[in-house]
Amino acid sequence: MKAAIVSMLVLVSLIQMIVTPGEAITCGQVDASLASCIPYLIAGGNPDAACCDGVKNLKSITPATADRRAACECVKAAAARYPNIKEDAASSLPQKCGVQMNIPISKTTNCAK
Repeated sequence: MKAAIVSMLVLVSLIQMIVTPGEAITCGQVDASLASCIPYLIAGGNPDAACCDGVKNLKSITPATADRRAACECVKAAAARYPNIKEDAASSLPQKCGVQMNIPISKTTNCAK
């Protein structure tokens, strides 16, 4: 009986390791992280502290390649909603915030790369 219970627990643990989905990032999370950057992205200049905090947050919630690709698609979708976004402001945002990111902020990025 004891061996059967142990075997069952081992089996359940193995199934959980195989089936447990990863923490997927949502566009809502990406939008919330970058919402305070909209004034900078439209007007240029320098991003404020809240914007840079959002950029840092975006980096922290996208540790895996799949997360970064999903975030990239969300950024592209968000950028399409704001036709006044300056492409140069968008592409320089991480650098201006002192954050090294693997998520390009652009309307035209190929997120599959």
